[in-house]
Amino acid sequence: MNALKAELIDLIREEGPLSISRYMALCLGHPRHGYYMMRDPFGAQGDFTTAPEISQMFGELIGLWAATIWRAMGEPDPIRLVELGPGRGTLMADALRAAKAVPGFRAALTVHLVEMSPVLRQAQARMLAGLAEPLWHDRIADALDGPAIVIANEFLDALPLDQFIRSQAGWQERLVGLDGGGELAFGLAPEAETSITIAAPEGTVLEQPLAALDLVAAVSRHLARAGGAALFIDYGSSRTGFGDTLQAVKRQRQADPLAEPGEADLTVHVDFERMAKAGLGAGAAAHGPVTQRDFLAAIGLAQRAQALSAKARPEQAAAISAAFDRLIEPGAIGMGELFKVLALSHPGLPALPGFDLHRLPQQQA
Repeated sequence: MNALKAELIDLIREEGPLSISRYMALCLGHPRHGYYMMRDPFGAQGDFTTAPEISQMFGELIGLWAATIWRAMGEPDPIRLVELGPGRGTLMADALRAAKAVPGFRAALTVHLVEMSPVLRQAQARMLAGLAEPLWHDRIADALDGPAIVIANEFLDALPLDQFIRSQAGWQERLVGLDGGGELAFGLAPEAETSITIAAPEGTVLEQPLAALDLVAAVSRHLARAGGAALFIDYGSSRTGFGDTLQAVKRQRQADPLAEPGEADLTVHVDFERMAKAGLGAGAAAHGPVTQRDFLAAIGLAQRAQALSAKARPEQAAAISAAFDRLIEPGAIGMGELFKVLALSHPGLPALPGFDLHRLPQQQA
């Protein structure tokens, strides 16, 4: 039994079962044993691989997207480029290199990273050495000041949510408690949640992503007041629905969410329809969601892949082609359909690249 599991069992014995959101928060962010606090989980040798780690093209196009937004804003100076959950810093490094192709943008921006992991902060500092002197923040509110462009790739999926299951008694909250043998186990709260009045068949699972909705609303309020745009890229659904999406991943494979708390990544699917509504309700304009395939195609992924391949050796060209396919193909082999892209912006901005089929200026090859 690992240290966090023992601590969670003691906590449940003292205080009773944990909500799913509290369980997720402790597994991911416990100050001593949390998943993100102790390790670098990215890449082929880690537990999962994100789009920036697949290809430099992803971050480059995001950087050019941000530069185009800056121009549409009237080229404010200074402008904050904020990334939520920056991983190793790979996306930001590629974005900053591409940003040099747009005169004035690189000089106007300051880089702000919202990151709770000391291990990942060190990796980000190494990755961005010579490219930027980033400022790190524990809280998103501290990173937002004045005009801002916010990037969040695979960030919302790691925010804790609560689950409710429809039973004969009504909607009952799903909890993490202990079974007869003292092991972690899922169960239901004894009392029904009377505030939920949604009709659904028995056995239906309803997820309430309040942390993600609050974050999106807070970012949107800032953008509506100070100017700018935010780009959220994650896996999930374009339409609100039901279902249990809680999953654990360890060493690139699915795992039991209760088996090794703190040793596996815990994530959920993002409800993009609700995120868009949260942004609209906070005063921002919403663009999308669209599939990652459509977004990347619209902002020039094919052209960038062609430019890189033209100067590449045969084995490099093959790697570029494989990365291209993985970023946009549907189904199990690719991220193109499962991943969605949502942008939120100041209402005064025009239609944003990637959501109106306009293309970004291409980086000089």
